[in-house]
Amino acid sequence: MPLTPAPARPALVVFDLDGTLLDTHVDLVESLNHTIAALGLEPVSYDDLTHLVGQGARVMIERACRLRGHPLEGDALPLLVERFVAHYAGNMPGRTEPYPGLVAAMDRLRSEGYRLAVCTNKMESLALGLLDKLDLVRYFDAISGGDTFPVRKPDARHLTGTIERAGGDIARTVMIGDSINDIAVAKNAGVPSIAVPFGYSDVPVSSLDPDVIITHFDELTPQLVERLLQEYAEKVAV
Repeated sequence: MPLTPAPARPALVVFDLDGTLLDTHVDLVESLNHTIAALGLEPVSYDDLTHLVGQGARVMIERACRLRGHPLEGDALPLLVERFVAHYAGNMPGRTEPYPGLVAAMDRLRSEGYRLAVCTNKMESLALGLLDKLDLVRYFDAISGGDTFPVRKPDARHLTGTIERAGGDIARTVMIGDSINDIAVAKNAGVPSIAVPFGYSDVPVSSLDPDVIITHFDELTPQLVERLLQEYAEKVAV
């Protein structure tokens, strides 16, 4: 009697956080402006945000200071990071909210047995705290931040470490994000990517060459994930 092939394991869907899962821009801008006000610098705006975010609080503060013509020197940065973290954490969740359709999409995936994870360059403690305040931690099998591992996106090991923590299979993983770090980490790890255009990318996400673009989380279904995984497997097998 021929053996029946084992059913495919449920996929793991890994999300970026800022600009993908959550619209955090108001609170990021407020905390960043609170931070650089200590240096007497003019505030930044939402239009500046796409050039500032993506590498965590330290880099965001450094970029904002350079933008305002005030490169940091000496030991100024650690104190500014402390100021940012205290303000940001102390005001969670602020006006941050999930993007439309996100919770319903995660419910769809979880109901079919899919695993979910977060891979963000935000500090792990801030990511966990924010998701907890929004009652979203329960959806995820793993949440990794920019300080969870010795490396961060776009280094492949940030994503592969997250996959391992979530009990996932790299051959059954999809990465969803809004910026170059997310699409690049997927490519570096050898997994397919889904881009969303409503986040904080400073270039059109189509120029980042993701495998799929969705414009609303209503489009994120088990069927889409399975089709993407199959098409990606066929592409890399050629």
